[in-house]
Amino acid sequence: MKQTVSIIGIPMDLGQQQRGVDMGPVAIRYAGLAPKLRNLGYHTIDHGNVDVPGHYTLSSTRYEERLIPICRACEQAYKLGADAIANGEIPIFLGGDHSASIGTIGGVTDQGPCGLIWVDAHGDFNTLETSASENIHGMSLAILLGRGSKELVDVGRPGAKLAPENVVMIGVRDLDHEEKKLLAQSGCTVYTMRDVDELGMHAVLRKALAGLAGLPGIHLSLDMDAIDPLEAPGVGTPSHGGLTYREAQLIMETLCDSGKLHSVDVMEVNPILDVKNRTAQVAVSLLTSLFGKSII
Repeated sequence: MKQTVSIIGIPMDLGQQQRGVDMGPVAIRYAGLAPKLRNLGYHTIDHGNVDVPGHYTLSSTRYEERLIPICRACEQAYKLGADAIANGEIPIFLGGDHSASIGTIGGVTDQGPCGLIWVDAHGDFNTLETSASENIHGMSLAILLGRGSKELVDVGRPGAKLAPENVVMIGVRDLDHEEKKLLAQSGCTVYTMRDVDELGMHAVLRKALAGLAGLPGIHLSLDMDAIDPLEAPGVGTPSHGGLTYREAQLIMETLCDSGKLHSVDVMEVNPILDVKNRTAQVAVSLLTSLFGKSII
């Protein structure tokens, strides 16, 4: 039997305004994640969902009102992630919007640093000062690097959870004007879709893994809007010109081959906006490749 895999749902819809993303964990489970992992030889435990109040429980969508329940949900995710790593398990977090990564990535780095490969159409590097929408899912990576509201930065433990030199972003193509400036100054390694087009995904991954070679493990944070919406339509903030299915598969296969998978989250699946659960099915296909399913 291979290493134990822990599935943890985070049905968060508070980090943005588009309804339906809280049903993402159910959609991914329905697409057969757990049985397919068991078929690959993994002992698989599903811990159910973190308790997250929905938008409908709030009197308004103001940042200040969403802040407290997001912090509470991320604290739960942090603990579950930290416990899974301490038990020698590989946690798979199912979202939910990407603000949940404030807790997930915080938790899996509780015992020590790991590298981060952030696959996303967006930078998620806004702050409250630069964000027109004040949507926290567009701030999550900045918060993990210590930029943002103290309540969110200090989830789980005080301060930044990542060093910028340990962060590699892949597939970026949709950035706000001020966010571009912050990201350019951040120290993170960023491979835009132009880089993917010019270099090829294989070269991008080779460079990414070389840059993270000194770290004991790698967390993959996959926002499903990184994939072109023609192939993964069920996301709240689609952006055309994204990764092909095969490019996304190559990320999974290459990270699997590296032997350095530490943990993973799959975020922003919105079944209300999907077509016959296609995006959740793509997510499960990608995850099974990440965990060792091969063509031959």
